[in-house]
Amino acid sequence: MGCSQTRRRRRCIGLATAGLLAVPVTAPGAVAADSASSTASSAASTTSAAFSAPPASPSDPGPGFPELGPAVAARLDTAIQQVMRETSVPGVVVSLSAPGKGNYVRAFGVADKANGTPMDPGLYMRIGSETKTFTVTALLELVDEGKVKLDDPIGRYIDNVPNGDRITLRDLADMRSGLFNYSEDEGFYKALTSDPNRPMTPQELLDYSFRHPVQFQPGEKFEYSNTNLILLGLVVEKAGGRPLKDFVHEKVLEPAGLHHTLFPAGSEFPSPHAHGYTDQTASGAVEDATDWNPSWAWAAGAMISDLRDLRTWARVVATGALLTPRTQAERLKTLPTPIPGVGYGLGIFNVQGWIGHNGSLPGYESLTIYLPEERATLVVLLNTDILHNRTEPSTLFGKAITEIVTPGHVFDLPVPQEARPTAGGSPTG
Repeated sequence: MGCSQTRRRRRCIGLATAGLLAVPVTAPGAVAADSASSTASSAASTTSAAFSAPPASPSDPGPGFPELGPAVAARLDTAIQQVMRETSVPGVVVSLSAPGKGNYVRAFGVADKANGTPMDPGLYMRIGSETKTFTVTALLELVDEGKVKLDDPIGRYIDNVPNGDRITLRDLADMRSGLFNYSEDEGFYKALTSDPNRPMTPQELLDYSFRHPVQFQPGEKFEYSNTNLILLGLVVEKAGGRPLKDFVHEKVLEPAGLHHTLFPAGSEFPSPHAHGYTDQTASGAVEDATDWNPSWAWAAGAMISDLRDLRTWARVVATGALLTPRTQAERLKTLPTPIPGVGYGLGIFNVQGWIGHNGSLPGYESLTIYLPEERATLVVLLNTDILHNRTEPSTLFGKAITEIVTPGHVFDLPVPQEARPTAGGSPTG
């Protein structure tokens, strides 16, 4: 969705080029559960069991979602390991839960290829474009406070934006602004891959975008652009009266109870964390991107989190726990995209009923989604962004898992045929 650049090895945050990384798949690494029907007692743990799943509600989400007992867990194990073999993903952690159905929490593979450290559910991971859900939530809190309006033009807050008198904050959050995606710019890609440790400022990122003409008039169509989120991050700073990372921490993370999620100022990365591997390099060779500076993604993709926090965040975003009902209703008005069955709203997508976002930046991919119909939560975190047959591994995991537990709501986010790789991530990632 939305990536038009045809240059090899380049992508917008979340949608990547094809590539394989030969890494052996290991046995399941960890399980945590909270009901007798869950799988904890049947699995041998080879990694830390520090992750503790939150208690499930006694209410039953309905007959459509299966009990996460040993039989279903075995099917999920097989499906996830099959995706790992096909994609050569080094390591992945998965959490799946629904009220009254138990919890499935697993870690597979390795967190560090150099020393074979096993993947673990308690590791910090870079979450790429899932950052967009935090940035837009911050914006919507300002809407609820009456400090901004969704239909305000961006020019009211930020000067020198092309079409700034016509593009609204809603257009930016809906990915319908028409602004060129800075991460598709040739100069940006060269700067990023030649020195991935260099810091970049929001204004530098906007400069890469604004050297290009607008792609279409605001509201005409959907086209994923990281530029939109850089602008919204600046709006949050201006209207919120403090740096974006501070506003997000104080107004989003703390109220949501997310104590293992952060907006880094630079390349800092709390321990323990998984190493991440990418082919988004100047040579095209696979490299360890763990300590690359994510400032180039800022409000569009720089954040860090872990499995525990993202389980909580999936529900917060989909149910509007931090917003007024009126504002949440606006957020859930997802509009069509070029991919059948996929809609995009105010910083979230709806894929066959699953609400949330994916994420990708060099070395990491993530998927955090919630199915209101079943009150089910799915989180997938992995330590590579290398595509398999032009498809993101996170999508392949999401599809394999939902085919088993919610066959009427299969998560699938295929790359449109016209889309091509661009630096940094995907039309939804």
